[in-house]
Amino acid sequence: MKAGKTVNELAAELFRQRKEKKDYLVDTRNMTVDAGTNGTQLSIRNDKTGETIILGVNEVAHNQIGARLHIPSKYYDRMRHENPDLLAQNINSWFQKEPERRMIRTLDGTARAFLSDRYRRIDNFEIAQHVLPIIADMPQAFVESCEITDERMYIKVVNQRLTAEVTPGDVVQSGMLITNSEVGLGSMTVQPLVYRLVCTNGMVVNDARTRKYHVGRGNEASEDFTLYSDETLKADDNALMMKIQDTVRAVVDQSRFDKVVEMMRQAKEAKIVTANIPAMVVELGSEDFGYTKKEGEGILDYLIRGGDLSLYGYANAATRYAQDVKSYDRSTALESVGYDILGMTPAQWNKLNAVAKVA
Repeated sequence: MKAGKTVNELAAELFRQRKEKKDYLVDTRNMTVDAGTNGTQLSIRNDKTGETIILGVNEVAHNQIGARLHIPSKYYDRMRHENPDLLAQNINSWFQKEPERRMIRTLDGTARAFLSDRYRRIDNFEIAQHVLPIIADMPQAFVESCEITDERMYIKVVNQRLTAEVTPGDVVQSGMLITNSEVGLGSMTVQPLVYRLVCTNGMVVNDARTRKYHVGRGNEASEDFTLYSDETLKADDNALMMKIQDTVRAVVDQSRFDKVVEMMRQAKEAKIVTANIPAMVVELGSEDFGYTKKEGEGILDYLIRGGDLSLYGYANAATRYAQDVKSYDRSTALESVGYDILGMTPAQWNKLNAVAKVA
């Protein structure tokens, strides 16, 4: 499992961001994009007060603007890097031609999200405030890794109360992954996680999760476009947070953990029978599981070094390689890939072996 922040470091950053972030509801006709010397700038104009707010634009917001305006991502990126004035002209033209009200989420003077005005703010601070005390009260549970990126907050918990051996000496423990995106890149999610002690790998269990989507009633703003504070949402949010707390208490489940451990034991017996292991892992695996060929080469390296040429070894190689990836977001995604690999049926596994022989 990739190292991230300590719980105290996460709390400090959440407190800081809570003070610095600001949200606006703005008609696109009151927005202008410019190709600034330090990158793209988004200006929000208030005709009533005469005030203009100038913001930077991060990668997430760029992607969302392009997607909303139906500008193909490759063309958007080419304009951004080779002809930023043309990009600004394109965006500004569509802002005027097809006006709509959007929520602009900002942090540290940068637009970090370009969202629907119906986007429901379920923020990281409130989630952490409600779930961390629950985790602290769980016997033998602790936060193994946590992080906050431009895309998501992650809290990865290990619960030593549920422990099993896949094979003698290969110990795994139950846990959970809590994630949330404040910028529209996914729902608030609580899902099981399995932690392997021998190499500190984390495997995210994909088929057992509870989600809360960030869609709700329309938001209202004051005259300066600033959204009303979270205090006005407190009645609804208290009920939501109680549900999240109940889910966190329930997600570390003995029967679910036992099911995953049994999958691991069966995967240990599913051996790689092809001699063309590189083709199976790098070429075919990247197609089936969505990792890049470069990532596939890293997974292959750990598979060979680990010496466990089985489906279980393949899954563990993916989760071990996840620790080497620079991006915490991508590292967590690869932990999910490990479970996808583990979940292959015998028929799928045999087919992958057979195809690799002739690849």
